[in-house]
Amino acid sequence: MQGGIAAGAVILLTVFLTSLKPAAPTVDRATLYVDSVRRGEMVREVRGPGTLVPEHIRFITALAAGRVDRVLAQPGQHVKPETVLLDLSNPDVQIQALQAEQQLAAARAELVSQHTNLENQRLTQTGLVATTRTEYLNAKREAEVAESLGAHGGMSRNEAALARDKAVEFETRYSIEQQRLALMAETIDSQLAVQRSQVDRLRAVAEFQQNVLRSLQVRAGDSGVVSDLTLQLGQYVLGGTMLAKVVQPGKLKAVLQIPETQAKDVTIGQKAAIDTRNGIIPGHVIRSDPNAINGTVAVDVALEGTAPGARPDLSVDGTIEIERLERVLYTGRPAYGQPNSTIGMFKLTDDGHYATRVQVQVGRSSVNTIEVMRGLNVRDSVILSDMSQWDNVDRVRIKR
Repeated sequence: MQGGIAAGAVILLTVFLTSLKPAAPTVDRATLYVDSVRRGEMVREVRGPGTLVPEHIRFITALAAGRVDRVLAQPGQHVKPETVLLDLSNPDVQIQALQAEQQLAAARAELVSQHTNLENQRLTQTGLVATTRTEYLNAKREAEVAESLGAHGGMSRNEAALARDKAVEFETRYSIEQQRLALMAETIDSQLAVQRSQVDRLRAVAEFQQNVLRSLQVRAGDSGVVSDLTLQLGQYVLGGTMLAKVVQPGKLKAVLQIPETQAKDVTIGQKAAIDTRNGIIPGHVIRSDPNAINGTVAVDVALEGTAPGARPDLSVDGTIEIERLERVLYTGRPAYGQPNSTIGMFKLTDDGHYATRVQVQVGRSSVNTIEVMRGLNVRDSVILSDMSQWDNVDRVRIKR
């Protein structure tokens, strides 16, 4: 009898123990980041690293290949537009400039010669017209005399007719020579225009070659500070090679690398704050790159102030204000989950000894905050730390 009671007690104890839920795992409170849910104004921001770059940069490139003969400036040196930075040499460029000048001089001489020949031809034709006119007038008078003599019997009809035919012949020749003179006068300008255009083309070529020759003496071309001048004596550079940069260090802008998933909300004119580690400089967005590179979008921010130590290529952090949401429910942004989704978050009990998992629908997000659409109320406390290791439980115990 007693054995049956003991066996029944064991069975009842086994059933009771199996019906108990497993104990909640314990989490150290010091390792958790907890935030409360609140209602009010939520500022949406995006953040990204970047660098300070000059707004105005003048790239100095080689118009022609050449060898470095002299280096007259150093990086960091303040220069003016006429300051000589480098002296290059290239004998081929000098020869090409001389050849271009020679061709231009030959074309000019050809123009003068052609103008002289055409003018001589015109003058010769003018003299021929004058001679033909005299012959025509003389023949005309002789024909009139012959006509008068023939009428009175002083000349035969045949001779009178011959005088008239001769007058008609000279009149025709006179008209033809006049037409030739007019045609010659009309075509002189067009013939000279062809040669003038050739002179103009060769003059442009000569001027270009002279500019190339002058470019071997590399000048700054702008006021500012020399940058990226690393050429050495004797070094040979090809045409199109960047020789140096001249920047205006007082006019800087920040180029931020914003994650492409957040850059879609960035627009021109939005406020920004640039952290230089020595101070915060306010600014505003002036440009957003249309293309994403390596998962980020370059955003240019114009600075509205200065900070100590601000200089080109200085690493900075930038925050851009996207919008301000009025009277929304929000909390700190958790270390997991995406905006506009439903995520599981651990909410602390009122006594703070336990945290239970609740499904929370979140909306728009910022750098440090996220909008709560459903699942939490004002003054609820939630865990923002990564709780992925407790995905298999719905309740944890908080150890203080």
